[in-house]
Amino acid sequence: MEVGDFAKLDLGRTERTGLPEVVWGPGKTPAQILQIMLALRDRQNAVMATRVDPEKFDAIEHLWNETNAANFGCLLEYDHVSRVALLKRDAENEKDAPKRVPVPGVLLVLTAGTADLAVAQEAATTARAMGVDDVRVVADVGVAGLQRLLGRLDVIRQADVVLVVAGMDGALPSVVAGLIDAPVIAVPTSIGYGAAMGGLSPLMAALNSCATGVTAVNIDNGFGGATAAVKMLRAAAKIAARAARSE
Repeated sequence: MEVGDFAKLDLGRTERTGLPEVVWGPGKTPAQILQIMLALRDRQNAVMATRVDPEKFDAIEHLWNETNAANFGCLLEYDHVSRVALLKRDAENEKDAPKRVPVPGVLLVLTAGTADLAVAQEAATTARAMGVDDVRVVADVGVAGLQRLLGRLDVIRQADVVLVVAGMDGALPSVVAGLIDAPVIAVPTSIGYGAAMGGLSPLMAALNSCATGVTAVNIDNGFGGATAAVKMLRAAAKIAARAARSE
């Protein structure tokens, strides 16, 4: 589907991959972002744009009000921490939207520090939009104060998938993976002093983890970590459903 002369939407992505098309905010104008999101609203159960700066969202919101887009039966929302813009059906029009398929399981997002929260919140917001209802965030439990992590082990061990968001030396994913049996997805961040090299050090730490079962996504890629977690949870649900049918 073409939107103006600047976008060709992949409307079959959900059917092929289980995940909807998502708008990448940088490099697009506010008008382009809004046009794409409105074009997707009747065709996907999740409509979102990532990495939308507050100034750009203000412009999107202005266009939204100017064009009376609210009359389309949608609500425009924005999370200032994750910089994610969401288009949701209002309660009156929700029944006409594509069906939202809940993703069972508990997804836990851990951050090593408070400075990692933007990436962590991007992951949490994405997972919720993709159908995971039970998303929990535990912040500021890095290895500089290991007692903080150990004090939350009961919560961490309840999770089916754990996303570990960490910059600096990137040690937290390895520590967590050595303590739990759930899959661990490491999301290295660009937080850190010079030798952290903009996130390269924590990325390399994740790739070289001595703990088993650690998967790594790209630097600051909370979105990618969340979508990987969603696919893991869905795969687990399919396995459980097959096992139930065979009994």
